[in-house]
Amino acid sequence: MKITMAHGSGGKSTSELIGTIFEKEFSDPTLSKMEDSAVLPGSGRIALTTDSFVVTPLFFPGGDIGRLCICGTVNDLLMSGAEPKYITCGFILEEGADTDDLRKIAHSMSETAKEAGVRIVAGDTKVVEGKGGVYINTAGVGFVPEGVDIGAENCREGDVILLSGNLGDHHAAVLSKRMGIENTIVSDCAPLVEMVNAMKRSSVHIHAMRDVTRGGLGTVLNEFAASSNCTIELQEESLPVSDQVRAFCGVLGLDPLYMGNEGKMVAVVAAEDAEKALACIRASRYGENAAVIGRVLAGDSAVLLKTPIGGTRVVGPLYGEGLPRIC
Repeated sequence: MKITMAHGSGGKSTSELIGTIFEKEFSDPTLSKMEDSAVLPGSGRIALTTDSFVVTPLFFPGGDIGRLCICGTVNDLLMSGAEPKYITCGFILEEGADTDDLRKIAHSMSETAKEAGVRIVAGDTKVVEGKGGVYINTAGVGFVPEGVDIGAENCREGDVILLSGNLGDHHAAVLSKRMGIENTIVSDCAPLVEMVNAMKRSSVHIHAMRDVTRGGLGTVLNEFAASSNCTIELQEESLPVSDQVRAFCGVLGLDPLYMGNEGKMVAVVAAEDAEKALACIRASRYGENAAVIGRVLAGDSAVLLKTPIGGTRVVGPLYGEGLPRIC
């Protein structure tokens, strides 16, 4: 069945769409009340985030827009040290969207939310004219434990920088699908709950964290350097990139430092905790290729890359558009 304007009318067609797809897949007692707002328990320091997902194609190797929107929202909460709890989702559907695709997307959201330990507690659906597109806006709520202070401004001289895995997988998977390039590259789209919780349980002193999405690692580290007024030095040989993605970059002239991921994070930790943090990440799901990639130095805001032949390259933020509609 195709989506029509009647599915956005607020009448019987809307109720049937919500009941047969979203309520059924999300299966949450608060959501099922169908009230105007979700009333939920919680107190203390609240982390709140919002994001919109417009990726094309909707389904790509390793994921889909449903898994992507849950992972992106959960990971944003995690990076501030919060424990993710609740998610809301607003669907903007174009006329002609296929309800079978919607069901697959909702199921993927439900399964990913279970994996991440969050509840989908509220939602909305609108229909507009178009050619069958699907867009999702989310909001996420988490709670930050007392004493946790993680932020881009907290990087200090001597800190160590860790990356949780290979660069560029999501970017290469989406671009391959669009261009019809046959390979086995899959998106790294994943919730990072397990590795972040492992570091927190091990009392790792985490000073800053950020998931590496649009703009890539180069842009994230420039934001850290500017916020903390420090220099970040990377070792090129330490940057993890799979052989397939490296070859893909070689063919298309891409730089892994500016490619988007959807299941990788960079963490800045105290030097004495670096080995412990690395062990926590590597022992966690999605963290087997984690590596120490650099350190924080005193100095003006800058990101420097030390090359294998002894050279030094200045790494700036991404300028222009990397890959439109990657998330």
